[in-house]
Amino acid sequence: MIKGIGIDAVELDRIEKIIREKKSFTARVLTTNELMLFNDLTLHRQIEFLAGRYACKEAFSKAWGTGIGKINFQQIEILKNEFGAPIVTKSPHQGNVFVTITHTDTVAIAQILLED
Repeated sequence: MIKGIGIDAVELDRIEKIIREKKSFTARVLTTNELMLFNDLTLHRQIEFLAGRYACKEAFSKAWGTGIGKINFQQIEILKNEFGAPIVTKSPHQGNVFVTITHTDTVAIAQILLED
């Protein structure tokens, strides 16, 4: 049974500005494991990665029904499976969590589906 669906979009230029000006933001949003992936990327891919993970975590909070605030970014972790696709590896949800991320030249969009 579907418990919730969430979607979020993030502008890449906004994330680029944040990466350059607010160094603490990245560590606030990304878990230690996500940061390890992030640090191995070029700047362009870092922007896409952070925007995508931020969108995922916002989408999760919408599907969860609380928004960010009742849960925090560190409670949700999105890594990669063996094929490179995003997979939620940590969250407060006890059932299945499905995630998809897409990027354009200007936007990252993520959708989360929670299933009991």
